[in-house]
Amino acid sequence: MPRTTVRSLRPFAVCAGAALALAGCGAAQGPAGSASTSATTSAATSSATSSSATTSSASAIPAACMKGTVATHTDGKLTIGTDTPAYGPWFSDNDPANGRGYESAVAYAIADKLGFAPGDVKWVTVPFNKAVLPGAKDFDFDVNQVSITDARKKAVDFSSGYYDVVQTVITYKGSPIDGKTMIADLKGAKLGAQVGTTSLLAITDQIGAESAVYQSNDKAVLALKAHQIDGIVADLPTAFFMTAVQLDDGVIVGQLPLTGSTPEQFGAVLDKGSALTPCVTAAVDALRADGELDTLVTTWLSSQGAPELK
Repeated sequence: MPRTTVRSLRPFAVCAGAALALAGCGAAQGPAGSASTSATTSAATSSATSSSATTSSASAIPAACMKGTVATHTDGKLTIGTDTPAYGPWFSDNDPANGRGYESAVAYAIADKLGFAPGDVKWVTVPFNKAVLPGAKDFDFDVNQVSITDARKKAVDFSSGYYDVVQTVITYKGSPIDGKTMIADLKGAKLGAQVGTTSLLAITDQIGAESAVYQSNDKAVLALKAHQIDGIVADLPTAFFMTAVQLDDGVIVGQLPLTGSTPEQFGAVLDKGSALTPCVTAAVDALRADGELDTLVTTWLSSQGAPELK
């Protein structure tokens, strides 16, 4: 099966690159700007300007969840956490508050469903590992490509899933795993992933390869550039971003097949037992029912696939 190369991913780089202009991809202005007339605006503005979408899902959100009634970390504000750097295609320009990038747009769309205007949203920096540790949180919810797992549910709450995850292996052209099509061919490789992620678990549990742990995906990319590792495992949109923007000679080896009966999903992280958990879940469910999540996927994430490793 042919591999996906950086050449075929350049259109995605234009839309997802954190350092690149996004207006040409149908992106909306940031939360402080005026609403876009594009059909694929960011959630920070499209939900606020689309009365029909708000009306269609209003009944799905309990009155107790709306601003003015629901208790939040700061009265009248919705505090949302994410890590830094906040990179594409999940965020843009390392600025979660601009409403650009898939997770930023989803966060503002959730806020809108709960009656919070863009100006009511406050962002705080939360390292990935800290977000899923037990203990009181300094945010109402966190969005940071955190997969919902039973183990993590023992320490924190999750909303329903807002993105279905596919784990993907990337490398550089001419590497020992470039062109491989079988998972068995990767067992002798050294693969890197971010600490605490399901990508890291996939290296050992699904591939059976040696793993290298990094504090961030950016550090894993640096290691791959230096040929200290043979490849990186990350979710599919992040893999597209790495090969199209961060690596001059990056290639996608392939995506790992689904394990189990249900897909891995990213969910918003909340404090264990948070009264906001059913509210954020109701908002995500309404966004899915309205088709808004599908629109945001089309706007911010690549629609291209990758070969499946056998």
